[in-house]
Formats: sequence, structure tokens, C-alpha cells
Amino acid sequence: MLGGISIWQLLIVLGIIILIFGTKKLRNVGGDLGGAVKGFKKAMHEDDKEAESDKPQAQVRHDDEGETYDVRAERKPEEQEERK
Repeated sequence: MLGGISIWQLLIVLGIIILIFGTKKLRNVGGDLGGAVKGFKKAMHEDDKEAESDKPQAQVRHDDEGETYDVRAERKPEEQEERK
């Protein structure tokens, strides 16, 4: 088990660590580690959402050479007055 380390040896090492650092400091370290893991998971999910939003919403194909569209863009009257 674990390279020849018994459960009693692990408990003795854990007891020595608790005596040296104290339970309060170990609790703080555990909380900080948990917060770091939680932040990492949140950042990974945000990256996934950003990757999905970067995808194009529609694709325009240019292989239909027989159809031509004549388009004229105009602004709405409300937008023209607000910009002045």
C-alpha cells in the first residue's frame, strides 16, 4: 500500500503536520486551494461560452453565380436625428 507506507505511519505524519501548522492554518490553506480550483473551473466554462459565441451566426455562400442582389442601405430617421 503506497510504497510500503502503512495507514498508521500516515496518521502519525498527519498528526505532526497538525501540531506544527495548527488546524486553523490548514483550514485556510484548504479554503484557498478550493477557491482556486473553483475559479479555474469557472474560467474554463467561460472560455467554452466565448468559443460558442465566436462562431458565425450565418454563412454566406458565393457559389450561386446566377443570382445577384441589389441592396441599398439607409438609416432610420430617428437615428439620424440622434447623431446630430
